[in-house]
Formats: sequence, structure tokens, C-alpha cells
Amino acid sequence: MNEASSIHILGHMAPGDSKKGGAKPRANAVVYFMRPELNQILNVYGKMVAAGEWRDYAIDHLMDNAVFSIFRRASEMPLYRIIKEPALASQQGAWRIMGMDGQILKRGHKLDQLLRYFDRQLMKAVD
Repeated sequence: MNEASSIHILGHMAPGDSKKGGAKPRANAVVYFMRPELNQILNVYGKMVAAGEWRDYAIDHLMDNAVFSIFRRASEMPLYRIIKEPALASQQGAWRIMGMDGQILKRGHKLDQLLRYFDRQLMKAVD
């Protein structure tokens, strides 16, 4: 695989798409968190670690979605999962937060708005 084709796969760009036009998900392509997305998630994660609420995380890149799992302890089930599923972008939104019990806590089109869900918990942890 040459370098140009790996960029298309990692960036989810279909052949002929330009970066300015936006990335479009390709069929059978692995979904990854892009660097700006991961920076936003890790920023919230770092604040919650500093507050003593979260202790560990895991990142999974799958065929249809990418998952950032958040743990209180590494041996437990994840407290939250931040999921990117580009196939749902035109419907409910590509992003969702799922709780420990599998319930969808928040869904949206923009990651920064979705991550505001954790603001209330951060305020409680600081008090």
C-alpha cells in the first residue's frame, strides 16, 4: 500500500475528495479518531483524572466505529464510552456517549457539544 492510499484510509476520504470538502466515510474502512477529536476527548479526560474521578482509558478502532472507553479502575466495566460512528452522521449524529449499562446518555453531530455532558460531573468533583 502506498502512502497516498493509506492517507485516504486513515482520513476516511473517498478518492477524489479534497480535505476542504470534508471527509466522507468509506465502506469497509476502519474508523479512527482524528487528532483534533482525540485532543478534545483527552482534554476532558485529563480534567476528570485530575479531579480523581477517572483512572484509565482504552481506544478501539473498529470497522464501523471508534470507541474511547473511560474507566474508574482498569479491572471494571467502562463508566462511559464515547463513540464515533460516521455512518450515522446524517441521521442522529456521528457521536454518542453511552453509560455503563449501555444506555445512550447523549447523542450529537458535534464532539465539542457532546463533551459538555461531562461539565456537570466536573463541577461536582471540584466542589
